[in-house]
Amino acid sequence: MGDFRHLSTFLKKHKWGYLFGIVLLMAVDGLQLMTPLVIGGFTDALKGGTLTPPMIGRYIFFIMAIAIGVAIGRYGWRMTIVATAKKLEHWIRNRVFGHLEKMSLNYFNHHKTGDLMAHCTNDISSIRNAFGGGMIMLVDALFMSFLAIVIMFVKVSPRLTLIALIPMPLIAVFVFAMGRLMKIRFTEVQESFSDLTDIAQENFSGIRIIKSFVQEMHSATHFNVKNRSYFTKNMKLIKTIGLLHPLVGFLSMLSTIIATIYGGALVIDGVISIGDFVAFVTYIGMLTWPMMAIGFVYNQLQRGMVSLKRINTILDTPAEIIDVEVLTALNEAYAVSPMVEINNLTFQYPNTKTPVLKNISLKLAAGETLAIVGKTGSGKTTLVNLLLRLYQVDSGTIKFGGYDINRIPIKKIRDMIGYVPQDNFLFSKTVKYNIGFGREDISDDEAMAFAKAAHIHEEIIGFPKGYDTALGERGVNMSGGQKQRVSIARALAKKPEIIILDDSLSAVDTKTEESIRTHLKESLKATTSILIAHRISTIKHADQIIVLSDGEIAERGTHEELVVADGIYADMYRKQLLEEKLSES
Repeated sequence: MGDFRHLSTFLKKHKWGYLFGIVLLMAVDGLQLMTPLVIGGFTDALKGGTLTPPMIGRYIFFIMAIAIGVAIGRYGWRMTIVATAKKLEHWIRNRVFGHLEKMSLNYFNHHKTGDLMAHCTNDISSIRNAFGGGMIMLVDALFMSFLAIVIMFVKVSPRLTLIALIPMPLIAVFVFAMGRLMKIRFTEVQESFSDLTDIAQENFSGIRIIKSFVQEMHSATHFNVKNRSYFTKNMKLIKTIGLLHPLVGFLSMLSTIIATIYGGALVIDGVISIGDFVAFVTYIGMLTWPMMAIGFVYNQLQRGMVSLKRINTILDTPAEIIDVEVLTALNEAYAVSPMVEINNLTFQYPNTKTPVLKNISLKLAAGETLAIVGKTGSGKTTLVNLLLRLYQVDSGTIKFGGYDINRIPIKKIRDMIGYVPQDNFLFSKTVKYNIGFGREDISDDEAMAFAKAAHIHEEIIGFPKGYDTALGERGVNMSGGQKQRVSIARALAKKPEIIILDDSLSAVDTKTEESIRTHLKESLKATTSILIAHRISTIKHADQIIVLSDGEIAERGTHEELVVADGIYADMYRKQLLEEKLSES
């Protein structure tokens, strides 16, 4: 199927409805071409003096019947061809979105949000236009042109037809010559639109930073540069289209001029009747639109093919994280023990040369708490991302309950883990929606219970609508500490076997932190916990602590053991104690 390989499933399912619409369109074209013959017969009868009142009634009836048939037929093919194109748009947008959701984090690290937004909007709309309006104009132009030429050739005059149509091949030559240029310029327009969408999305997301640094003018200037580029590339495309259509219309008009001069001479010489001449000129006029439509069609199809290739590029990109060799038993309701074991794990991000993690090995029994500390960039969050299988484990092993992470279904792994990331992303929905995001059946009482455990309940009920308060984009109407605690409540609401808190208490004060830790200790007493933190107070009660340095485990032990060892951990602890004393004085 070539470029249509990803559409084959949809096309096979809807081919008969689509073909019926095309047949209906051709039938309407055939009906429209009957009108000039009726008018020609009426003209000859009028000139010959044979026209009678009953004949006038019949001619009116025929014209009305054709008009009604055309109207019904047009509605029919719109409800099939256009409706199918709309269904295709809906279907392919769902497929692209679903495919993007399966991609690893690495894919989104290398593809801008603006580009992906352009693919999901502009490109898919162009494909819909090609399969809808483009296909209608293509069938309309080709079938009507062919049928009109046949009627002109058979019913009027073969010689007049051939002479009048001399300019027509020039149209095809000109259109196809311009096609390559139009394709290049449309590709430039789509790429420029991606850049424009990307900068708009980025600026809206970072509007608080822009305002804080008083960079509105700089931001607007940068946006204007991209907007001007998009405008310029659109103008180049429009100029190409603007040149194409008038020239096609001019060449079509040459046929009308030839038909008028040569056809008029044939009427004077008595070769054809005045009625045939009227019908012929009408057909030539009807051919003007199909000839001009070639330009529209080629433009639409070129746009559609460019966009389809861009969509194919997305769908051809395989998901890096997929279930391949999962154990059949684990697909069922079998519960995997929340015991974590890591052996000789080494990891480096794709297209990089330096490993982020090196020879990591540790064991965490079910119900135990592991704390991870280290400087920024030491690999703490990367290790968590591997536990969530957001990246592929290639060198070394990670096991849950004794099973290799690559043999466990991805859904089962992520279902058993409650994760609170550094970037506390909240959706622009209600507070309750965000707390119950991992569950569809959460009750009001449960949402409140988890909010209390995260020490955020009192603040939520202080909002205008309590738990039904709608949040702004990314939870903008909440403070950093509030967002962290809602994120903790969201993780607790999953009732996970393993919970991972990635520096999740950094935005709250030490007193609030102590209260939250007290609540969490009760809530998570039977849960395997992994804590990443910079504050020693957050993790000093952990069953085991590891210190990462340059991607390696530099130290490990309990809080007391690491303090006695007088290494990196002990140095961090002393500095934090000093900071606390200074802040109290």
